Amino acid sequence: MYNIIILVEIIFNIIIGVYFFYALKNQQFNKISIDRENKKELEKLNDMKKIKLSIPLCEESRPKTFEEIVGQANGIKTLKASICGPNPQHVIIYGPPGVGKTAAARLALEYAKTCAYSPFNDKSKFVEIDATTLRFDERGIADPLIGSVHDPIYQGAGKFGNAGIPQPKMGAVSKAHGGVLFIDEIGELNPIEMNKLLKVMEDRKVFFDSAYYNSSSENMPEYIREVFEEGFPADFRLIGATTKSPEEINPAIRSRCIEIFFKSLDSEEIKIVAKNAAKNISVNIEPKALDIIGMYASNGRDAINLIQLACGIVINENRGRIEAEDILWVAENGRYSLRSYKKLSDISRIGCVNGLGVFGIDNGIVMDVEATAVKVNNLKGDLKITGVIEEEEIDSYNKKIKKKSSIMSSAQNAISMIENVFQVNIRNYDVHIDFQGGYAVDGPSAGVSIACALFSALKGRAIKSRVAMTGEITLNGMVKPVGGVTSKVMAAAKAGAELVIIPYENWNESFNKYENIKVIGVKNIHEILKCVLVEKEFDDKEVELSKQNTKHVLTADGINM
Repeated sequence: MYNIIILVEIIFNIIIGVYFFYALKNQQFNKISIDRENKKELEKLNDMKKIKLSIPLCEESRPKTFEEIVGQANGIKTLKASICGPNPQHVIIYGPPGVGKTAAARLALEYAKTCAYSPFNDKSKFVEIDATTLRFDERGIADPLIGSVHDPIYQGAGKFGNAGIPQPKMGAVSKAHGGVLFIDEIGELNPIEMNKLLKVMEDRKVFFDSAYYNSSSENMPEYIREVFEEGFPADFRLIGATTKSPEEINPAIRSRCIEIFFKSLDSEEIKIVAKNAAKNISVNIEPKALDIIGMYASNGRDAINLIQLACGIVINENRGRIEAEDILWVAENGRYSLRSYKKLSDISRIGCVNGLGVFGIDNGIVMDVEATAVKVNNLKGDLKITGVIEEEEIDSYNKKIKKKSSIMSSAQNAISMIENVFQVNIRNYDVHIDFQGGYAVDGPSAGVSIACALFSALKGRAIKSRVAMTGEITLNGMVKPVGGVTSKVMAAAKAGAELVIIPYENWNESFNKYENIKVIGVKNIHEILKCVLVEKEFDDKEVELSKQNTKHVLTADGINM
């Protein structure tokens, strides 16, 4: 019996020995295989690193100084005041694509580092993420923005996980500690992540939870205990950039940030961007070609892309200069749309007014507002309003809001004002008010334009062609302040207006800076009409042309100035 036991032990030891032998052999083989594969892939990686293409023009043309960011002097001044002072603030930058929002954010931190009074220093980082591509795990396994906890049950938990200890992982908010966290397209940030971000901005720390954390456990490392008890440091300054309007951004994040607005580039500013881009790649460009770029490009990136493609044509054809025909060919084949520029007419017409509005982010526009009034019988007059005034659906912070244009209210206010102030029964007329140009019309600021166009149609008196106007009208003919007046005045100046009518409460000394345009603040409809109506003895030819352009317009009786 004893011999049998000895034999079994020997056989068992042999089996164990063989097992460990093959285990060690397989381990060695795996190590050799891994080393061989590692060497192979490392060689491929090194070969890839040796291959380098030329730097794209869009990267080559990226602004390296504030002066190279074209057309945003006011926005940059505000950004420097917000970020580069002794008490830097959180910031949201609004603006269309390709106007320098990201470049300005990078430069703001670099400039702040040079300021002795700034809390930023050479170790301050610029951490950049894109909200449109930011993904997180609802279970808390992965969250690149806020950070996460890798619990022991998940694969790859590391040494801490093997010991049953949860392992916190740093997110972008902690990586940006002491520096700037830049979130591009912040308006697209998931609402859950937005709420987490707001909490971090308030606490300036990130706190984690885990069922595997036990504060009373003696085996819990000091580092883990410190993170769970005190939190990860996350004292940063947020710079968010968005192409959305302020109304579409979460009010909670807006209330914590300074809001800065970058404007759209006009044609002259687009030409500067294009000229600098051509200079960066050492190519000559015809002045007329720059003019065409200013007509077709809507932002800086468009201008650079036009230059890049035209340059390729010139190089392939062995020519030394970009010609106007090259830009035209690229623009037509690239389906670029010609930018529309409103130029005011020299002909004063009955019922036609140059209204002022704003679209996008502080982009002023001049719109044609036209009205007709045809007399009818039996008090059955009808009101028609045409143009882009339909109901619209807006996505706002994970909600869908149906918004109905308020332009109907503005028109009804104007009609009631004319009935009240000038004692005219509008029900005796078929009234048609048209907003031309394809712009979405909304807001109360069209009230003054509607009132003047309708009065002109009823009275048969033409409105001066070189006048533009904005303002809300009340039932008693008073003019109330509106928004975006500066942008509207700039648009009027570019369109060739000589006189701009704005509400009295919106007027300030800055409007005196315009040389070829006069800006007047008015309090009521009577002050407006004294400024905008053409005198009765104006040129007969102009009268005739005006009447031809406003057929079926009848003069109302009993209307007094």
